[in-house]
Amino acid sequence: MALVSINELPENILLEVFTHAPARQLLRCRLVCSLWRDLIDLVTLWKRKCLREGFITEDWDQPVADWKVFYFLCSLRRNLLRNPCAEEDLTSWQIDSNGGDKWKVESLPGDHGTDFPDSKVKKYFVTSFGLCLKSQLVDLKAEGYWEDLLDTFRPEIEVKDWFAARADCGCTYHIRVQLVSENYIVLASFEPPPVTIDQWNNAEWTEVSHTFSDYPSGVRHILFQHGGKDTQFWAGWYGPRVTNSSIIITPKMTRDRGPLHGSA
Repeated sequence: MALVSINELPENILLEVFTHAPARQLLRCRLVCSLWRDLIDLVTLWKRKCLREGFITEDWDQPVADWKVFYFLCSLRRNLLRNPCAEEDLTSWQIDSNGGDKWKVESLPGDHGTDFPDSKVKKYFVTSFGLCLKSQLVDLKAEGYWEDLLDTFRPEIEVKDWFAARADCGCTYHIRVQLVSENYIVLASFEPPPVTIDQWNNAEWTEVSHTFSDYPSGVRHILFQHGGKDTQFWAGWYGPRVTNSSIIITPKMTRDRGPLHGSA
């Protein structure tokens, strides 16, 4: 029986084979020949892969500018901050300022506190009478985002945090998020004025959010820092409470910017 070249297979069969192949390998396979390149660049292939992975449903009707990019961003989508809800005490956080009686972890709702909107969140970090700040520096390349994906397509970066005061004590809350280059040059920043909450407040949880889009190329790290202190200068842990922080790179794309090339 004569051997048959894979390129002699019908294109629909080749397309089905590519549907089951690892996505990163497909980017390299584009270089094999023009037939493979054309098939791998087909919208149909990446829509099939998205459907197979559960990123979309059969009745998906939202516009997608680039299905290939959409697939990779969906596959990488997750919270890039570790231990956001204090389940592992202060693990993964860099303590930048540890004033007063220092950072502490408490269980919800806490004294003079309220329940968190999401019942799955059980704990929070709490500050003291001296300034308490903690941070994480996210290495995007280490998290799987290669340079061409970041620089050519510049996907949206959604940042969220939640904070609350004790009902019986005022406090001041701080947040700072920076998009940073390989050499730690700040390329974009979100640093709103500190939020001061008066004493005898309703202790409700407040979400703060920001989306980075159309930022300069060269982003390789994201610095996330938050914290604060109480305004009464009381010993103990009466400052702002923070939890459920997140950094998520979203698959939402607004325009097609050309072919996507994989990392080496």
